[in-house]
Amino acid sequence: NLISRFYHPSSGSIRFNGIELTHLSAHEIIGKGIARTFQNLGLFPYLTVMDNLLLGQHCRVRTPVLLQALHLPGARHEDRQMRVRAGQLLEQVGLAQLAPAYVAGLPYGVQKIIEFCRALVARPRLLLLDEPAAGLTSAETEAMAGFIRGARDQFGVTVLLIEHDMSLVMKLCERVIVMDFGQVIAEGTPAQIQHDPQVIEAYLGRPAEEAPHA
Repeated sequence: NLISRFYHPSSGSIRFNGIELTHLSAHEIIGKGIARTFQNLGLFPYLTVMDNLLLGQHCRVRTPVLLQALHLPGARHEDRQMRVRAGQLLEQVGLAQLAPAYVAGLPYGVQKIIEFCRALVARPRLLLLDEPAAGLTSAETEAMAGFIRGARDQFGVTVLLIEHDMSLVMKLCERVIVMDFGQVIAEGTPAQIQHDPQVIEAYLGRPAEEAPHA
């Protein structure tokens, strides 16, 4: 929320590719190559899947609004390009047939994938994912993991995710930061994190014989 400027930092600095972000607005942040998803979804439910992915590309639109309204050749060409990109991404995740469907009528798991596509279609360099597996079945979580891995490998995007599904984190992440009550308690590779005593205590609790007695 701080990086994407939905929260305003009270102090400190946030830099991305040498650019200071703290003075930028949320819509300017995406222009710097940062896109995000939301745990509770940031979709427009009464627009189609295609419309949502077109809106996800607003930071890439070069044609002025007036020319778009007049449907001049340049605007039509840009619109076609955006639709092609959106269609290709939907094809990759197996949802091409849902392009004309309204988001509100789709299952939650499908909406989560569309939310992911909405962020990825902006062609970010940094993709922020807010609990991408929240509310998903194990099969849907496995599919989401594949999509995230594909985004990293195919598009070269850096992925920063917040997630409580530790199995997903261990499968996907090259580096993990663990927080407990707002404090960083461990940082390292998945293998290092799995064997960190503070992480084990925070997630599993302390053995009874080691717990302090009254």
